Formats: sequence, C-alpha cells, structure tokens
Amino acid sequence: MFTGIIEEIGKIKSVNRGSANSQMVIGADKVLSDVQLGDSIAVNGVCLTVVSFNEKSFTVDVMNETYSRSSLGDLRVGSLVNLERAMPSNGRFGGHIVSGHIDGTGRIKATRCDGNAVWYEITADSNILNGIVEKGSIAIDGISLTVALVTTSSFSVSIIPHTLERTILKEKRAGSVVNLENDIIGKYVYSFLSKSEGKKDFWEVMYG
Repeated sequence: MFTGIIEEIGKIKSVNRGSANSQMVIGADKVLSDVQLGDSIAVNGVCLTVVSFNEKSFTVDVMNETYSRSSLGDLRVGSLVNLERAMPSNGRFGGHIVSGHIDGTGRIKATRCDGNAVWYEITADSNILNGIVEKGSIAIDGISLTVALVTTSSFSVSIIPHTLERTILKEKRAGSVVNLENDIIGKYVYSFLSKSEGKKDFWEVMYG
C-alpha cells in the first residue's frame, strides 16, 4: 500500500522490452536507503517489485498487462519518474490509500495558472470518470491529489508549488498521458451499487 506522497524523482537508466518480458533499471537515491529484494516501489503510481539493486539504481520486471493499463510503455532512457516506497506500518498517512494498481490512463487537455497554483484538466474514459467525485481523492502518476471539478468528459485538479517542484507533473504539458488510480473505497462502493439491479439508491441496497 502507498499514500501518494512522492519521495523522489528517479530517472530511467535502461529499458529492455521483449515480447514475453521486460525489465527497467531506474536510477534513484532516497528509495534505495533501505531497499530489499522483493520490495514494492511505485513508479509513476504503478506498483513494481524490486528484483535487483545496487547503490545507485534498482531493477523491476514489467508485465505486458502493466504496459496495456499504464503509460509505462512511453518511458525511455532519461525519462523522469515519480517514486514512492510502500508505506511502513509506523509511517504517517499523509495522502490517501493508493494500491499502485492503475485503473487506466488519462490525457492532459489543458493547464492554466491560478495565482500560485496550476490547474490541470484531464480527459479520461467514462469507466474512470464514473468513479471520480468532486473533492474526492485520485492518484495521478502516483501523486495523491484532490479532485476540484468533474464534468462528463474530464476532471480537474489544482496543484500547489510544492507538489509541482517535487514531482514530474511540472514536466507535463497538454497532450501528455498520465496514470490514473481511482479512490479504492469509491471503487468498491461503485461496484457494489452497480451490481444491485433494481435498487434505487444506497439505502435501498443496504436496507431494502
């Protein structure tokens, strides 16, 4: 489990993608301080397993399923990535519950400045938008963010300078693809209600 609080920005050192398997080597610093084989590290919000490491980088396997659900296939040598270690049991819960299991991708439609903040409008498929609520949580490239606005075709977030400085969002422009993970509690509630045919609302599902 992760919290969506990015610990550092890493850099892709190598990508070895084959038809059946793929490996990435990612340069890092902070997340390597206590790394062990088998540890989970979120890379742009995708939970990946450390299969080897040294003092300057770690290596992960990437499945074809992961490529099909995320933007990891766009990464090249030199690409910057958000990194977060799995949350320790004695750690602070600064963001929200993030599983590292991406629901899909979105595309940045537009950005605009608003005082010291920057707004990002992101388009996404209806199956993702249906699980997004205003003032709810969403993870964008692994970053825990609050949804500021939702429409039928997009949603928007407002980013403070601290987040921009410490994540790769500052590198993103209109047209950039980002990984999206809906709030896990909202996903379970939506799935539960959508399977309750003939029920009018939550209370009828629960007590009707």
